[in-house]
Amino acid sequence: MNFKQLESFVHVAELGSFSKAALVLDIAQPALSRQVRALETDLRETLLLRNGRGVVLTDAGQRLYEHGRNLLQALAQAEADMGGARDEPLGRITIGLPPSVGRQLTLPLIDGFQRRCPRARLAIVEGLSSHIGEWISTGRVDVGLLYNPEAQPALEITPVIEEALCLVSPGSLSGAGAGGGSAALPLAQLPAYALIVPERGHAIRKLLETRALLAGLKLDIAWEVSSIAAIIDLVCAGYGHAVLHASAVAASGRGDALRVRPLVQPNLNSMLCLAVSARQRPSPLVRQTTALLTELVRALPQGTAAASQPG
Repeated sequence: MNFKQLESFVHVAELGSFSKAALVLDIAQPALSRQVRALETDLRETLLLRNGRGVVLTDAGQRLYEHGRNLLQALAQAEADMGGARDEPLGRITIGLPPSVGRQLTLPLIDGFQRRCPRARLAIVEGLSSHIGEWISTGRVDVGLLYNPEAQPALEITPVIEEALCLVSPGSLSGAGAGGGSAALPLAQLPAYALIVPERGHAIRKLLETRALLAGLKLDIAWEVSSIAAIIDLVCAGYGHAVLHASAVAASGRGDALRVRPLVQPNLNSMLCLAVSARQRPSPLVRQTTALLTELVRALPQGTAAASQPG
């Protein structure tokens, strides 16, 4: 077992995909697969199970992942300490992204990171905002984007952008059920629509149900699906409607097949924030990465979003 094999394995485990890990590590996917296979051969253990959606860890793989992550973090901290005196971004940094923005940000983030921090290494993981906040608190993730985070002593939180939530409907619908064009929809009318929503831990679901409860509304939850991409597929197929950010629809590439209407009276706005650990002094690498993330998020096509100044 060598460092390169271990680093490759940890990236694949964190991203759940050989193709995503190859993009982050900037190596060919076959070469990455050979490194992980060599590691499995050396240890005489199966570490990853391949399926149609990517890879999952075996029990042995989970144990090695915990060891490998700790080793890589310790090495990254040592490199960051050495580069800190020169204000040079060195070491390894892990960024947590919610799925709704992960697809939009991954490629420009890697491109910008390579240019700004050529001697540093990057890992990207996706998860719900609540999970990313916990990962930052425990040290698994260094920097994260979170929707509507609650104040926590362990996190330093900076608002980046504010986005309006919209009702997303199949574009083929007509008449009273679909409404006209992109006209705003009062929240009081939302119970008339069968909704496809994420699970209860998702920031959008929490905001939506809180506002509906305060307004005395009972929502028609038809389906619960964790993947934003799958929700958009189901809406396109006519299984119901969704409440999402306009930027998520734009990122899906299926905007032409959908009708997007802002929810109003009251407006449903979701705040996307940048979070880092409040317990650690930011290293040059963390400072460079947070600056890059902020620039990229504000440059994204936000649809009905409005930029918010850091507070």
